[in-house]
Amino acid sequence: MAVQIWKNNWDKLSAYFKYSEPIRRLIYTTNPIENVHRQFRKITKNKSVFPTDDSLIKAIYFAAMRITEKWTTRIRDWGQILNE
Repeated sequence: MAVQIWKNNWDKLSAYFKYSEPIRRLIYTTNPIENVHRQFRKITKNKSVFPTDDSLIKAIYFAAMRITEKWTTRIRDWGQILNE
């Protein structure tokens, strides 16, 4: 059944392979995304009740600002990726 689904949707699934290898690596690498989600969960878990929705949004906003300040790792082949 899984093979049949792949065959029926191959034109959509194969679009991934039209990208170069560095871009495909960026697409399938989820570690940075998982790290951001972990940081957000840490913020919301420590304080389980927020008085208003705005206070929750504010806490997540400041967490996002702290998280992005730590992004110093260079992405491999970034020049090639930008050119594409």
